[in-house]
Amino acid sequence: MPSAEEERLQAERMRDVLLLLDNLIRQEDVTIKAILSCLYDVGSANLINQKFRSRSLNGLMRRISTMSKPAFRFFAMRWIKKNCPELITKWLYSKASFRRSPTNAVKKLEAEVVDVKAVLLDAETRRQEVKLLRSQVKLLTGLLIGAITILGGSTLWLGYSQLPEAIPLIQSVRGDTQDPD
Repeated sequence: MPSAEEERLQAERMRDVLLLLDNLIRQEDVTIKAILSCLYDVGSANLINQKFRSRSLNGLMRRISTMSKPAFRFFAMRWIKKNCPELITKWLYSKASFRRSPTNAVKKLEAEVVDVKAVLLDAETRRQEVKLLRSQVKLLTGLLIGAITILGGSTLWLGYSQLPEAIPLIQSVRGDTQDPD
């Protein structure tokens, strides 16, 4: 039976493993995105082949799946950053402890993980919210500029197209009888 000191030392070391894994995941962002892209390509192709037997529908679904890939990658990265360090740490601890059931050290580690994770996720969540808000502002700005351009252009076109019809009406109101040409 490990003593209280050994359990505390194990909990500290596993917390270090958790922090190192979290740091590794944040550092290897590009690698994880590449892995997710590969997994998405394979998984979406297999799922589409399994669910849609029609050749034309299958091709349409493949094109749709390529458009949804960035959204998948965004949410998958959030999930991985949030859950993987803890899951990997638990798995590694179960392999290193040679036991089948969780011990008090793992329960203590889970409590510490929640504290560390809350601090890390708070900053990461804020950073991602700022990125999301910036992208929404860019999108809305583009839509606003497009709407103003279309509205202004259609107003000018409508005014210009009505101009030849308005000249005789204006002349008749003023009492002019001469041809404007």
